[in-house]
Amino acid sequence: MQAFDTELRNRVIKLVKGILAQNSLPADVTPSAKLVDVGLTSMDMVNLMLGVEAEFDFTIPQSEITPENFQSVETLERMVATQLRLAAAA
Repeated sequence: MQAFDTELRNRVIKLVKGILAQNSLPADVTPSAKLVDVGLTSMDMVNLMLGVEAEFDFTIPQSEITPENFQSVETLERMVATQLRLAAAA
C-alpha cells in the first residue's frame, strides 16, 4: 500500500507542477502546501481537476469538487485514493 500511496502522491505533485510550469511559476510543491499559496488560480484548479480525471481515468463526482478537496496535494490525494478504492470495489 505504501508504494501505491507514494506513486499516487508523485502523480498528483507532477500534475500541480505541470500547471505551475505552464504559468512559468517555479514552486516547491510539498504535500501540505496550500495550492493557492504555490500559485494556482481558480482557472488552474479547473485544469487540475481535469488533469486528475485524465491521469487517474475517472470522473470526479460533483459532490467531491469542493474547496476542501483541492486545498493541498494531501487533500487531493485523499480524495483520489477514495475514488480509486470505490471504483475498484464496484
